[in-house]
Amino acid sequence: MPRHAVDIMNKTAHLAGVAFSLIFGFTFLFSKTALAFLSPIGLISYRFLLAFGVFEILRLAGVIKVRFWKGQWKIWLPVALCEPVLYFLFETYGLQWTTSGEAGMMIALIPIFVTVLSAFLLREKPTRLQVLFILLSVVGILLIQLAKPAEGTGSIWGFLLLMGAVLTAAFFNIFSRKASRSMTPTEITYFMMLSAAVSFNVLYVARLAIQGRMEDYFGLFSHGEIWVPILYLGIVASIGGYFLVNLALSRLPAHVSSIYSNLSTIVAVVAGAALLQETLAWFHFVGGMMIIVGVYGTIRFAQKPGSQPIPDPHIR
Repeated sequence: MPRHAVDIMNKTAHLAGVAFSLIFGFTFLFSKTALAFLSPIGLISYRFLLAFGVFEILRLAGVIKVRFWKGQWKIWLPVALCEPVLYFLFETYGLQWTTSGEAGMMIALIPIFVTVLSAFLLREKPTRLQVLFILLSVVGILLIQLAKPAEGTGSIWGFLLLMGAVLTAAFFNIFSRKASRSMTPTEITYFMMLSAAVSFNVLYVARLAIQGRMEDYFGLFSHGEIWVPILYLGIVASIGGYFLVNLALSRLPAHVSSIYSNLSTIVAVVAGAALLQETLAWFHFVGGMMIIVGVYGTIRFAQKPGSQPIPDPHIR
């Protein structure tokens, strides 16, 4: 492939990284609105059911193309199990046993785990400067979380569940990077939405049935306030956000792609200040600058080998 074509695709991947960080940064705002009417598992269920429904309509209409072949599930199932399925379960229930500050600090560790795992499993080793900038970005997030007013402390169960979220998110980056050798970002995202829609809705319906509240599955939609958040979380964040993540992972080393997620913290802080009148303090500015510099340095000092995925000879 010509050098200029590779450069264009790599630039597109970096733009995708910035875009998904912006999209995911606003999910905190929309989730907060919806959770005033829905349980966490209910919100996740509706979110991914809508995402898969829209995705399937686009596929049937011929807008997107998804290929199916024998044994394909072995490629996409590890991706989908790690994220969204296990990640959202660990994060959702982990938050019930710990504080949001502790959760934020735990989630900030994801790029570090991705860096370590990608070095061993993908042979994608970061440069020494990249390691320093990744750490700088993580420290920026930790500063923002640690400087917040104390919310108390969570339990060991909350810590273990959030550690599960960190590990599954890290492995998601690895498995998606591997899957990109034989599947397109659209196909990977499609099967992620399918797996999440089935898994979470089975769990939610079972929970409502046990509690004798099956009518709530449709009754809660009478609240007009939940429609905009669910549309954003289902279509923009789930379809658009995860497609961009998988697009970035198909072109960039996992440790480079994952560092963009740290920008979501800045987006969430700015959105909270602008739309919810939350107060900005000195640590938001200092921590935010550390995050930005860390992300920039990770990208700026990346090695320059061709990051285009290697075609799989078994692709159909």
